[in-house]
Amino acid sequence: MKNAIQPKTTRDAILDATDRLLAQQGYKKMTIDDLAEEVGIGKGSIYLHFSSKEEIALSHIDRIIDRLKENLKAIAEKQISVEERLRDMLVERVIYRFDSVQHYAQSLNELLAYIRPKLLEHRKQHFRDEAHIFAAVIAEGQDSHLLDSGDPLDLADTLVMATNSLLPYSLSAFELGDRNDVATQAGKTARILIKGLAK
Repeated sequence: MKNAIQPKTTRDAILDATDRLLAQQGYKKMTIDDLAEEVGIGKGSIYLHFSSKEEIALSHIDRIIDRLKENLKAIAEKQISVEERLRDMLVERVIYRFDSVQHYAQSLNELLAYIRPKLLEHRKQHFRDEAHIFAAVIAEGQDSHLLDSGDPLDLADTLVMATNSLLPYSLSAFELGDRNDVATQAGKTARILIKGLAK
């Protein structure tokens, strides 16, 4: 008999398998049976962690954003200027998402078609969480008299919303384009936005 898998490990294994199967088959063709087989567990074990295929897909996206938030926090703590941190954070929020879904870009539109209503709810929370990380850096810049005054969270919301048009979930697979092009566009957009905040 195999050693018992810890629940967190099983959940992560299911989400890792989801990532692989989305790349190979797309959302519509991916089944709970496929996931169970990919992980090497019984179908019932999937339902101990998730209630539906939709919940699995949303949890997969939530995990991507949780990892992104850790990256944003790490950039926010770097010993570089406020402007550089904000620029790097804005580029990171675009490029990290791009890198996380580019291997199944062809099935991205299909995935979004099936989970869009619930994803929109999740995205609101994702964006709020990201804005709070940005707001702390903006407040630091204001305290140092490098950035204009204003509510840091409101300004952070503006930065987040202004770069949302570059996110994979806002673009078709064709529009995603080349990573270097996306990074360049994100960098240009970030520079313009940060100039608007500077004193």
